[in-house]
Amino acid sequence: MSTLTSDMAAALPEILLALGGMVILMLGVFRGGAGPASELAAARLAHFSAIILLAVVGAMTAMSDGAGSAFGGLYISDGFSGFAKVLILFGAAALLWLGMDYLERHRILKFEYPVLVVFATLGMCMMVSANDLIALYMGIELQSLALYVIAAFHRDNLRSTEAGLKYFVLGALSSGLLLYGASLIYGYSGSTQFAAIGEAMAGSERPVGLLIGLAFLIAGLAFKISAAPFHMWTPDVYEGAPAPVTAFFATAPKIAAGALFARVMLSPFGEMSDAWVQILAFLALCSMFLGAFAGIGQRNIKRLMAYSSIGHMGFALVGLAAGGEAGATALLVYLAIYLVMNLGVFGFILMMTRGGLQVAELDDLKGLARTHPASAAGIAVLMFSLAGIPPLAGFFAKYFVFSAAVAAGLGWLAVAGVVASVISAFYYLAIVKRMYFDEAGEPLELAGGISQRLALGLSAVAMILAVAPFEPFNGFGAPEAAASAAAALLR
Repeated sequence: MSTLTSDMAAALPEILLALGGMVILMLGVFRGGAGPASELAAARLAHFSAIILLAVVGAMTAMSDGAGSAFGGLYISDGFSGFAKVLILFGAAALLWLGMDYLERHRILKFEYPVLVVFATLGMCMMVSANDLIALYMGIELQSLALYVIAAFHRDNLRSTEAGLKYFVLGALSSGLLLYGASLIYGYSGSTQFAAIGEAMAGSERPVGLLIGLAFLIAGLAFKISAAPFHMWTPDVYEGAPAPVTAFFATAPKIAAGALFARVMLSPFGEMSDAWVQILAFLALCSMFLGAFAGIGQRNIKRLMAYSSIGHMGFALVGLAAGGEAGATALLVYLAIYLVMNLGVFGFILMMTRGGLQVAELDDLKGLARTHPASAAGIAVLMFSLAGIPPLAGFFAKYFVFSAAVAAGLGWLAVAGVVASVISAFYYLAIVKRMYFDEAGEPLELAGGISQRLALGLSAVAMILAVAPFEPFNGFGAPEAAASAAAALLR
């Protein structure tokens, strides 16, 4: 097999997404934008086809007994990237399905939307397979350029336009920080490839400029995962963007950014963990407590979910700060459970209407248990899981990251995480209180279709059944798969 053929084979999922995005774009243009539902269906097909190809590539990688490196070492296909890509592709496909009814109901469904989602997903897949600083930047920018447009997709809405502009300006700043850090790392290591950087880092001498470059690189990546104090864009973008876009921002891009963070920290910079553990611990601490305290005063559910997301990324960073295989495993398990929880919550948010108009205030949930008991029960389960209340899967997600932190000598960070989790439980339980104990002035309507109801119901059931059959944590096999993926990353 020629080098070009083997390179193309390793990157089959990304090639499929790129071709699919171009085909959907041409289809929409030549059809004059008529019936965008066809383009949405094609985009979902492209995502699920990419998942199938991931299985093929994974089998090929297993047969070769190692990671599949391609394009001169710029790209790597291993168990870690495969695990993250399955989460990303599944999340993106699910949100294309969930958002269709909302976009049609508000008459903002255009064929460009699935095209942008496909190219954003392509960028995310490139991010988690990046094995070089240049490939890393290309993946981030491909994702970001699509997300800038998606954030302002409802161009007739002032808040949506404002959200897109804020995300673009702050995103440009974060890209500048990341590039400056990458340039310093290149200058002191002599290479942009992760393997060569790792070899350069193995020595005892660490120039100050290299540490400064690493700090700038972490700052750029922290923006992508919306970790405090680089979270400034998150609440406004979540509130201003259309609900399906907010749901997309809260799920797939967070998985990609978290996985990329892990690859960068544990692969080229694994030998100098003493230099970055303190930074990640600080980011985790700030994110957990900002998400806990700032969420208490929120009255808009999308804005509340923004601070919830910041807090949960802090918990995920606790696992990454722990380092090693246990830390990487805890991070992946946490991201998988976080994805499922948010799919259910945003499936419900997409249904929230009153008098035919979309509503998103927390007070709109008052008395929901009397008018829609099944939906209220599903949201209650997800709120308990987000709060980390046992025996739901959200509790075991936090248990994994805190256990990894304690094992790595970061017991103080685990204790801080428990305190932040208790504080954040206030606003999660306040939602349950509104649904079950408050009187509603005017009943909330749930206008979504079968897709939103299925997302809510299946997510809630998954949070309950993930711990079966009463083992410390079963998670439908997620911990074992995550451990295997983490081992592939550190191999």
